[in-house]
Amino acid sequence: MQRSGAQARKASLAESVLAAISELMSSAATVDAEQEHFMDVGSQIHHAPVTMELEKAQNSPAGTTHIVEYLAANVDLAKDLVARCSAIAQQLMDDDLLGITEDLDNVIKNISNELSRLPASAFVSSRFPDAAVSGHLQVLRNRQDLYDQPSCDGYSEIELSMVVSNDRPRRRALHNSDMPRLVDFLQGMFQESHEFGGQSFTSLPEVAEYVEPLYDSFFCPLTNKVMVDPVTTESGVTYDRRAIEDYFDKFTDTSGPVICPVTKMAMQSRTLRSNVPLKSTIAEWIMRNEATRVRIARTALSLATTEAMVLEAIHELKVLARLRRKNRDQMHKIGITKFLARLLDHKDSLIRCDSLDLLCLLVEDDTGMEIIAKTRAVSRTIKLLSSGSPDERHAAISFLVELSKSDLLLENIGSTAGSILILTTMKFNGSDDPIAADKAGEVLKNLERCPKNIKYMAESGYLDPLQRHLVEGSEDVQMEMVSYLGELVQKQEMTINIAGSASEILIKMVRSGNTAIRKAALDVLVQISSHHPNGRTLVDAGAVPVMVEELFIRKIDEEPMRSKMEAAAAVLANIVESGLDPEAIVVNKEGHVITSKYSIYNFAHMLKCSMPDNLNLSILRVLLALTVHAKPLATVVSVMKEQDSCQTVIELMGSLTEALGIAATRLLIALSPQMGHTMAEKLCKAAGQPGRLVKNIGQPGRITERHAVSATLLARLPYQHIALNLALLNQGVVPTVVSKIEEMQRGGMRASRHAKAYMEGLVGALVRLTTTLYDQDVLLAAMDHNFTSVLTDLLVRSAGSDEVQRLAAVGLENLSNQSATLSQPPTEEPRPKRKNILRRLRDAHAGRVHDNRRPPAHSRVCPVHRGVCSPVTTFCLVEAGAVEGLLGALESNENARVVEAALGALCTLMDDAVDAVGGVAVLAEHDAARHVLRALRQHRDGGGGAAVARRCFWAVERFLAHGGERCVREVTGDRALPSLLVSAFHNGDAATKQAAESVLRCLHRMPDYSATYESVEL
Repeated sequence: MQRSGAQARKASLAESVLAAISELMSSAATVDAEQEHFMDVGSQIHHAPVTMELEKAQNSPAGTTHIVEYLAANVDLAKDLVARCSAIAQQLMDDDLLGITEDLDNVIKNISNELSRLPASAFVSSRFPDAAVSGHLQVLRNRQDLYDQPSCDGYSEIELSMVVSNDRPRRRALHNSDMPRLVDFLQGMFQESHEFGGQSFTSLPEVAEYVEPLYDSFFCPLTNKVMVDPVTTESGVTYDRRAIEDYFDKFTDTSGPVICPVTKMAMQSRTLRSNVPLKSTIAEWIMRNEATRVRIARTALSLATTEAMVLEAIHELKVLARLRRKNRDQMHKIGITKFLARLLDHKDSLIRCDSLDLLCLLVEDDTGMEIIAKTRAVSRTIKLLSSGSPDERHAAISFLVELSKSDLLLENIGSTAGSILILTTMKFNGSDDPIAADKAGEVLKNLERCPKNIKYMAESGYLDPLQRHLVEGSEDVQMEMVSYLGELVQKQEMTINIAGSASEILIKMVRSGNTAIRKAALDVLVQISSHHPNGRTLVDAGAVPVMVEELFIRKIDEEPMRSKMEAAAAVLANIVESGLDPEAIVVNKEGHVITSKYSIYNFAHMLKCSMPDNLNLSILRVLLALTVHAKPLATVVSVMKEQDSCQTVIELMGSLTEALGIAATRLLIALSPQMGHTMAEKLCKAAGQPGRLVKNIGQPGRITERHAVSATLLARLPYQHIALNLALLNQGVVPTVVSKIEEMQRGGMRASRHAKAYMEGLVGALVRLTTTLYDQDVLLAAMDHNFTSVLTDLLVRSAGSDEVQRLAAVGLENLSNQSATLSQPPTEEPRPKRKNILRRLRDAHAGRVHDNRRPPAHSRVCPVHRGVCSPVTTFCLVEAGAVEGLLGALESNENARVVEAALGALCTLMDDAVDAVGGVAVLAEHDAARHVLRALRQHRDGGGGAAVARRCFWAVERFLAHGGERCVREVTGDRALPSLLVSAFHNGDAATKQAAESVLRCLHRMPDYSATYESVEL
């Protein structure tokens, strides 16, 4: 019964293997990618007639059952590989597809190996002759011998000792004892086999040693280890040379004969003869053993079902790879290197780390590098550089170090997305991981051997290699580096800190290179000079004279002049704007500096509307940077007047190129204090001006720099230039400015960093018109748009700008100076008839109440201007409510200029042109004396204190001369006032001293020399 059960089991296994092979063939036929190769693999199974006889194996020995079980496992693995490839054939990469193909090929080889182990008696069949069966088995055995063919060339005694130093070495397992182990699976091939005697194994090397057994003659009798250098003694026993020599040394101190440790016979001679045949046999066994171990480990990787199995197989392969190169070559041939590249995507970090360690060994030769180059190992390794595990990072960077030693993979590493950026970050963050930082630096150093990688490094912000090769490289390399830099500055804005030696190379290329190199070098210098710290380096390297020569002197045939001149001018502008002392920037061999009249004359002479916009822009930038310093400013003004360049700048102000228009406007603003009247006249005569300025101010949308500089220019030109004011008035500047001010106060315009300057320019443009109110057109415009109310509102809603408050106070002062002239006495109207009682009752019922005792509004007399006033027609500050705003500016603002302007507006209510008594009375109602005295104390020592003190002293003198008792008492009660007056009288200028003296006379602290004395008779 037991025998029949075993036979049934064998038959069932045979049928399942046949069915699986048939299914495997049908699946392989459906694979599109690599179809021919898969069909070849399938034919290896299909053309094995031995498999057709497995159903007759019922009478075979018991070991055949286990061989068939192993065959079934291999066929199942092949089915899985084909199914995987069939399912995702369209998405597979070439290296993945080839890897699966190789795995399938290896499985077929395993099947062939096991078939060769079946005895011929297992295939007895009447349908096939014995010769056919025996022949096929011989083919399979020959194929096995082909894989097992050893070679002992190149093996030294040291290499042999690495293998045979231990007797059947054992090591601790790499996995938990609870988990199924790979060796447990592999020993299923041999369990219950009478042929193998039920041998059990604990490690993969033991499996290999059982397949390739050790012979007793391999072991030294003294050490019980495989011999490295077998030698034979006089007694005919073979020992390991080192062991027997150590044994002989024990007899040096005695005169007796040496005893053979095995035969126990005395030996007369210590002569040792090398046992060459045995040594060769051991070497051959070692090679066969290692080759078998490699194949078993490869099979283990394919059959592994747990992480521990994979780890044990990798560990075995690492041991073998370290022994000798031939083992590594075999690993390449049977696909282990490519398989490991796929393991870098494994979910287990230990497997990834061990795979990287093994790959480091396998890429020590060119063959390994070539295999890795055809896989995605590089990109997978780059990804692992960002791992949170230090061990994994170190393994990945170590593998990259090995890969970067090969020129074959340099460009591949550098071009992988994120590789350079990750490596540079790792290099410069050395404090976080010093080991990884050192190795990252080594990888980057190796990558520099490929010029394209230097470009990739520069794109990632690592410019040191590029600069080093620019300085130290050959002429061809230097040109290539300049080309790379030129491409970089064209593609992206980047800050480049350049060394002096690199600057000298670039300047040399500008002077002596061909057209393409000159252009690239100039482009790079433009970008380098835009980083202001490089300015000093470029000046020291002699860049300025070369750029001046390129701009004004040098001309090369068949070279576009304008682009070269634009670049040279841009470099000069960047250097001048870098903050260096312009007096120290020499432009030629004659010693002229850039601030000399010679230099500025050449710059101004080149400024023409016909020149390219970029060139004009750079020249304007140079001139504008020079106006920051007093001495160059005077030279620029002188040259501009001589050459009449102001007209050209005004024309450039209207350029469609926004940057050029802004630069021209800013230069006019800088020159306006010295050339304001000339500019105003030119502006009135220029075509389209000043209408374009007004149009720029009124452009809708977000506030831009062009808005701001256009408004600022109008606010900086001389206020009292009547021709310009009338021209602006004709271009509709008043409604434009007023509407924009109201829009900004409502928050209707989108804010920007230019909003403050824009608002100040708008208010300045409005205030400039208040200086020419003597013109009827200007006066009517001020009345129509209620300038008084607009400026009063700006005192309170100044958008946080002191300049807006100051300008509003100045404008109110100008308007108030016109109030006395514009104010008219009230007109006499006939007194209305008294209403009878019935009419009064009707009016009361209708809500109309009339007080006969109160005069109508149009007939009320202003206490200050002694006439009928209003904010619109007479610009009266009292009627407009501006007094409260002006006193608020005194109270809250610490800016001396704002306080001075507010005091100036308030003083217009107390001067001789108005009713001073009434004006003081109005101000006294608002407690003005206290505010004035506080301003005097607050600004006695600060900047602008003299102007504030004069205004305050004048106001105090008016309070004392025309104020009531309460006002006088408040002034005289201030304890700080006397000391302030005395200090101003002693230390102030003439005007301040005179104002202080007037107050001291009012306080009777000084004699009044203007008083009239009566003669006294004695």
